[in-house]
Amino acid sequence: MTDATLVARVNADLATALRAREQETLGTLRMLKSALTNKRVEVMRDLEDREALQVVTTLVKQRKDSATQFAAAGRSELAEKEQREAAILERYLPAALDASALAALIDQAVTESGATGPKDMGKVMKVLMPRLAGQVVDGKAVNDQVKARLGAA
Repeated sequence: MTDATLVARVNADLATALRAREQETLGTLRMLKSALTNKRVEVMRDLEDREALQVVTTLVKQRKDSATQFAAAGRSELAEKEQREAAILERYLPAALDASALAALIDQAVTESGATGPKDMGKVMKVLMPRLAGQVVDGKAVNDQVKARLGAA
């Protein structure tokens, strides 16, 4: 998905939400459009695919972090709102990398880097992270899986 198609899709969905009077979707899409525009201004050119997806990923992570904090503070109504916004934003992300594919990539990276234990985690991550670029993965989950794999190595 290119930036132009992502922006066009956001604009089309924004117009649809406006006509349907879906206030929450409308607000979330306005936030996304604003973030994409801000990033475009920041880099002073049209965004590349990975940059546009990175903006969406960042917004999703922010919403999920906020939901967790609101839930911990006993503000369930705000936590639910953040979760709904994250779900709206996730529609613009590609499908997440499945666990078996991630495990295979981790195994490859461990083999290529010659890692033998937890002290070699940096070597593995150096090989692994470029392969995960553009994929939808939870960084903490990747880190935990690499640690588990190296602990068993």
